[in-house]
Amino acid sequence: MATMDEQVRSDTLDRPEGAISAAIISAGIGAFTLGLLTTLAEASESIGSFLEFNSRVGALSGKTILAVVVWLISWAGLHAKMKDTPRESKQALAIALVLVAAGVLLTFPTFFQLFAPAE
Repeated sequence: MATMDEQVRSDTLDRPEGAISAAIISAGIGAFTLGLLTTLAEASESIGSFLEFNSRVGALSGKTILAVVVWLISWAGLHAKMKDTPRESKQALAIALVLVAAGVLLTFPTFFQLFAPAE
């Protein structure tokens, strides 16, 4: 007969981590989207002006709003697909860290100014 401690450990290990993984990966997708939109806005004046949802804020308004929308949509979609899967959250964390690192790189002026049109 299993002790209470063994039963708790067994129940914890058998729970699917798909929902957790979906949340972690979608956060990485949102961060990457913000970086990508930042670089695209710098590379193209038309994209920069399209992203200007509020003239006082500039293109930042569109970048952040769209990044949040992509994050929420990806979270909902990944959650629906992965919620009952026994996916390891360690893999999801690795994926998210790569996406966040790429997103951060894409927001650095030294990087995104490489794509700015010559004046």
